[in-house]
Amino acid sequence: MVEHDVLGATREAYDAAASTYARLFRDTLRDSPLDRAVLGAFAEVVRASGNDRVADLGCGPGHVTAHLNGLGLAAFGVDASPAMVELARRACPGLRFDVGSMAALDIADGVLGGVLSRWSIIHTPPRELPVILAEFHRVLAPGGHLLIGFWASDGPSRPTQEVPDHAVAPAYRWSPDHLAAMLRESGTAEVARMVREPRPTDRRQFQEVHLLARKARAGAA
Repeated sequence: MVEHDVLGATREAYDAAASTYARLFRDTLRDSPLDRAVLGAFAEVVRASGNDRVADLGCGPGHVTAHLNGLGLAAFGVDASPAMVELARRACPGLRFDVGSMAALDIADGVLGGVLSRWSIIHTPPRELPVILAEFHRVLAPGGHLLIGFWASDGPSRPTQEVPDHAVAPAYRWSPDHLAAMLRESGTAEVARMVREPRPTDRRQFQEVHLLARKARAGAA
């Protein structure tokens, strides 16, 4: 399991920053057509699978969960921060939000058509990430899709790098190829990726990456 002190420290940090975080990030999708396009493609492939149930893991104040619901998915959110979950419930009273850990999800095996992990793995120490990816694989139905967003490290020779100045909690960047290989090892294979170069106005000049992966169907090679 992910170390309790790491999870606890991250939870406490986001509890303290929850109101500020919600105010700063609740309108980010409105100003990001590429992010909306990626989420739209994710929603389309999930709906096509015939299972529209999706977990937004690390949902924060719930704005992305609500966006997925608006795209026709039966989306619900999970976050380690009780303060974030409370804000999400207030903002989106018709949707479900639960407090939980990505390392030990209170979700049955193989029931989800999709999992969204949007910048929620960045606070996971590298040695602990396989536990999280295994949980994503466990809760996905065969043929289900995972969309995972993160910051890229500086080239394939640097599979992980710590972000030195994250405002809330220790954070990490990942080589897209390295993370794709970890997904394959967990049984969830990459089918597409989007890499966006940093904009001049971005505080952090890191590439932003979305990897779309799919869990093999039963009996598939």
